[in-house]
Amino acid sequence: MPVTRPPTMRAIGFLVLSLPIRLVAFVLILVTMLVGVATTMLWIGIPVLLVATSLMRSYCAFERRWARQMLGVAIAEPARRPPAGPGMLAVWQARLLDAATWHEFAFVLIAFPLGIVEFVAGVVSIAAPPFGIFVAPRIGAVHGELATSFLGPNRTAQLEARTQQLRNSRARGVDAVEAERRRIERDLHDGAQQRLVSVAMSLGRAQLKLDLDDPTAVRELIGAAHADAKLAVSELRDLARGIYPPVLQDRGLDAALSSLTARMPIPVEVEVTVQPRPPAPVETTTYFIVSETLTNVTKHSGADRASVRVTRDDDTVVVEITDNGHGGASMRPGGGLAGLADRAATIDGVLTVVSPAGGPTVVRADLPVRW
Repeated sequence: MPVTRPPTMRAIGFLVLSLPIRLVAFVLILVTMLVGVATTMLWIGIPVLLVATSLMRSYCAFERRWARQMLGVAIAEPARRPPAGPGMLAVWQARLLDAATWHEFAFVLIAFPLGIVEFVAGVVSIAAPPFGIFVAPRIGAVHGELATSFLGPNRTAQLEARTQQLRNSRARGVDAVEAERRRIERDLHDGAQQRLVSVAMSLGRAQLKLDLDDPTAVRELIGAAHADAKLAVSELRDLARGIYPPVLQDRGLDAALSSLTARMPIPVEVEVTVQPRPPAPVETTTYFIVSETLTNVTKHSGADRASVRVTRDDDTVVVEITDNGHGGASMRPGGGLAGLADRAATIDGVLTVVSPAGGPTVVRADLPVRW
């Protein structure tokens, strides 16, 4: 994914302030490395080289944080080769054979001369504001891509991590679908099916009474069958609405969530800004998460008000449900929030819960619109 351009002032600050740090790191790491190589035959070089690589790792970790803070570039820590056994020699051997070590060493070697060029560009940006406005952010973006290629995980590691994430997402999606199937089956069996059985029994008894010429009893039994039929229709309607409400398909998330919250026993403030309209799976997942979370809020949180906020940028729909209850909610295995996380994972989304004791509780889902 291409790196976005950082804000102008942060980019200029990064270009100017990075040079002293890189100068110190370059001299300290290179001198320690050369001393370690020169004394390797005397064995003292091994601990010196370990110190050099430790300094190098610390500097590269700082560079990742610095790039994230100033340029807005999130650089993940690369996978490290574990030592084959205990002892200083095994640690050094693992670092020597670790590709990340050599990538970081290459970055240290180019960071200082690159820092000189960037420092000059930063000074020119201060002296000539048009240069800073138009050129400095582009230099910062290029530096972010360069740092990511040297200091981040390699392409193979990224693909492996992505493959594992998709594998886990698929497994959680299968579990979520199976849980949903069992819920629908249970609701049908315990609700509408029982009502319809009662309707059939009432009509059967009414038929017997009709043969006995007892119009009063027939009228009562038909009335009971009619009431049960209406309840069955209502339960089927609620079940269908829980799966995919028609208003969601016809009018989108704003109308669907407004209709949902209007039926809640506590006041719920709704704010929906999702233009352009997200794909149907994202809308369905959003509706399900909001519906289940608000149901949990009314049953377990002790809250007397809640809010729902749904926003969208180019790549993600963000759902936030907040309540003023007593807090303490967590994602326990097999619990309701874990089920919501599984539901979000079916479209590669992530659900997080912040619920300190005493509240408030915030349930947030980040749902990608492309996957």
